[in-house]
Amino acid sequence: MLSYPAAIPLSTRSLNHLAGLIRARRDQRRSRWRRLDPGRQALLALAHLRNGDTLTRLAAGFEIGVTTAWRYVREAIDLLAGTADDLTTAMTRIRLLAYAILDGTLIPIDRVSDQKPYYSGKHRRHGVNVQVIADPAGRLIWASAALPGSVHDLTAARTHAIIDALTNMNVMTLADKAYQGARGSIRTPFKRHRYRPKLSRWQKQANRAHARIRAIGERANATLKTWKVLTRLRCSPHRATPILQAILVLHHVENPTHRG
Repeated sequence: MLSYPAAIPLSTRSLNHLAGLIRARRDQRRSRWRRLDPGRQALLALAHLRNGDTLTRLAAGFEIGVTTAWRYVREAIDLLAGTADDLTTAMTRIRLLAYAILDGTLIPIDRVSDQKPYYSGKHRRHGVNVQVIADPAGRLIWASAALPGSVHDLTAARTHAIIDALTNMNVMTLADKAYQGARGSIRTPFKRHRYRPKLSRWQKQANRAHARIRAIGERANATLKTWKVLTRLRCSPHRATPILQAILVLHHVENPTHRG
């Protein structure tokens, strides 16, 4: 089998951070000799997360078994996910923003045995729903745990208590029409209802201004999906949350100023 070198568009900060977590874990467990040292295991996991390389290709490139590659990647993801900020911790930074942008995105997945909960009628594909909070510059600040793709954005935001958290901290938040009825500090566009007059001129102007600002938040979704493993998750949907949390940790390691 042929192998080739490949670049990972990440700095050594991510490699050193993950290798440090792996090294501390091994020291804690007093692990015996392993096929890959902490640095190589970290490189293996980063190649999977950032480049989306399959475990079969990684196993061949690192000269280990596929099962070993799976175990090493899973361990690295769980170590990173264990250090991820929850919403309460993230709110200490979000409350300092002039305003926040809330949006939902769908992470595609392979079909599973219980397909119905994961099918999104809006996107017409299977996936998991993730709520993303961005700052006024569109930088990724926080991402929620994954819910089945059939869950509506407003329901997902309420499930994660995002609306209550933003309202309690009095953070004005811009969101799209999917969040109509959220109330609190959530600001959505004006929506024309059946049997009601058309939107007035100033309401249309307000909607255009709202859309221009809110569109900046799409950058956070795009940033999240630069991690190619999210192009299409080929694992159990229950593993989506640890993967997202691991990516969020690495994103903040790469961009410490995005932490607010």
